[in-house]
Amino acid sequence: MANNTSPHILNTAANLLGFCLFVITSIHLSNQHKDNLVDEFMSVVALLLAISSLLSFASIKTQNLDREHRLESAADVLFLIALTGIVAIIAFMTVVFWRK
Repeated sequence: MANNTSPHILNTAANLLGFCLFVITSIHLSNQHKDNLVDEFMSVVALLLAISSLLSFASIKTQNLDREHRLESAADVLFLIALTGIVAIIAFMTVVFWRK
């Protein structure tokens, strides 16, 4: 059976990983990282997206159907956790900026 979601997870997770790295770099270049936890949380999200990308790639490349499904499921779960983290960080940043 062909991978249904692994190619989509790989593509989207790689794009979101670039977004996370851009946010982390922007925070560090603006010297706001000393009193801001966003870069630490974004680093965790970036790590989850990187692992999700690796698992989805492994799922695409494996020939073992059972391993394919396990890798795809693990990539899917990590991707969902990372996506939830991104939404939480955006909500946090929105609240912080509204208070200013």
